[in-house]
Amino acid sequence: MVNVRLRLAGMRQALEAEVEPNSGTVAFGGRTYRVDELEWDAPIAGAMYGVALNDLEEWAALSKEMTAPPYEKPPEGPVLYMKPANTINAHRRAVLLPPGVKQLQAAPALGLVIGRTAARVRREQALDYVFGYTIVNDLSIPHKQRYRPAVKEQARDGFAPIGPWIVPKEEAAPLSSLTARVYVNGRLVQRADPSRFRLPVEQWLAEVSEFMTLDPGDVLFFSWPADAPLVAAGDVVRIEIEGIGVLENKIAPEQGGDE
Repeated sequence: MVNVRLRLAGMRQALEAEVEPNSGTVAFGGRTYRVDELEWDAPIAGAMYGVALNDLEEWAALSKEMTAPPYEKPPEGPVLYMKPANTINAHRRAVLLPPGVKQLQAAPALGLVIGRTAARVRREQALDYVFGYTIVNDLSIPHKQRYRPAVKEQARDGFAPIGPWIVPKEEAAPLSSLTARVYVNGRLVQRADPSRFRLPVEQWLAEVSEFMTLDPGDVLFFSWPADAPLVAAGDVVRIEIEGIGVLENKIAPEQGGDE
């Protein structure tokens, strides 16, 4: 059993529970439940920031583009994007496919949940500011625009499922062993691990906190978009990160959208 922090629908406060990720059971308040018996809410309440261009495979694929005009050289520091409050979604809740959109990219991501105020932290102390880890489904409408913020493609309602819980870092396996697997309709379509990160997460946390303060409850997340699957209405996306848990969501057409 692993100790976690979670939130259920209708609850204002997070609660502490024990979970068995393999069997899919959750224990709290003297009772044990199956994960699919409960109605979930997102376990975080802070801001969500993604670190772009951290996937080595994506970096390699874009290497020529990054040296072309208008920039003519790769970025030297962290490139961030936000998942604002409207995007936050929960385990087992539907993700709505906007009208006119045929597919979404579903990139698995490892989320670091900040535990105490992080400002100008040193790399070697970075994880001291992290409470724990969670799973993010970094959804977006496929796009090629690299020179303007892709807000319309990345910040749609419900485009950031997260959870189902937070595993405190003391309860989790070492970061290097947190392998992600993505299943679409039960079929394994992607496998990735932190060896594909361009820089260690501790380095990114130090660099980001150099110019902006991260508050308790904020999430800094790291995705693997290079080979992330494309999904359509009716698909069920299941992201597993060993030792953290399983995040599952169904893609559903928005009213007036394509079936």
